[in-house]
Amino acid sequence: MKTRYIIGSAIVVVFGIIAFISLEGSKIEYTDISYARDSGKKVQVKGVWLKEKGSDYDSQNNRFSFTMRDDKKNETKVVYEGARPNNFEIAESIVVKGRMENGVLKASDILTKCPSKYEGTADQIKTSAN
Repeated sequence: MKTRYIIGSAIVVVFGIIAFISLEGSKIEYTDISYARDSGKKVQVKGVWLKEKGSDYDSQNNRFSFTMRDDKKNETKVVYEGARPNNFEIAESIVVKGRMENGVLKASDILTKCPSKYEGTADQIKTSAN
């Protein structure tokens, strides 16, 4: 009976260690472009699309590219193997998940934060409060 408890406890500990290692390896931190360049890790970078530098979608290769600026005013080219995200043109900010390779942020995912149609302007809020 004691042996069963020991074996059961050992199995629980092994699965706990495996789960911890798996979760630790999948953690992606928010950072800036400068850290992304230096670390070589997969990261998330919050920033804005530099509209004046344009964007390009290559339909033959299904590749979307643009230039972004992070909160610290660092700029980088972003290349995403996929279509342009929905609402990209009207996004207030973007979050790019990916890894820097040869000075380019190779994106695995692009998230857009768009203006909410439910948020009023300051004037609308003052008017509705009166």
